[in-house]
Amino acid sequence: MAEHHEQIKRKFGMQAALVIDRPVVLVGMMGVGKTSIGKRLAGRLDVPFADADDEIEKAAGLSITEIFAKFGEEYFRDGERRVIARLIEGEPKVIATGGGAFVNDDTRALILERATSIWLDADVQVLADRVSRRDHRPLLKGKDPVTVLTDLGKVRNPIYAAANLHIRSDTSPHVRTVEDILKALSA
Repeated sequence: MAEHHEQIKRKFGMQAALVIDRPVVLVGMMGVGKTSIGKRLAGRLDVPFADADDEIEKAAGLSITEIFAKFGEEYFRDGERRVIARLIEGEPKVIATGGGAFVNDDTRALILERATSIWLDADVQVLADRVSRRDHRPLLKGKDPVTVLTDLGKVRNPIYAAANLHIRSDTSPHVRTVEDILKALSA
């Protein structure tokens, strides 16, 4: 792979993209921008992007909301773990996970062992503003986003802190967060 990047560098006379040798897995609260940032990051790293939630829906033939309603959260988390394990296999890629994925002990252990994990973190108000734009999150149905996100943060943030890297996201464009990630990965 490194030889391929050197060929590109010689051909185009430019700095080759940062080369990763294992998956980069984005973890963090709902609304932090894991999918949007992940797509941009994958483009900059010249690797594939996968959204674990999308892959779960494809595998189940149901939306995440439907999976939660029909089978419950425990069933969903088991399927999520299996999908993430499959996504980590093969060529390096950027993977966006659902907000609760890293909280699962087995999923977290797998990610920490086989990938570079990045905790994307943002203030609760930023998250609440973002999640309020769409109505597809089972944990928020009929509830105040600030309250739910504050309560989830108390439980999840200490767990997210086990990630290899911690990157703050704010109201600035996601491109800036991607730059911060690239700097951290190359350090």
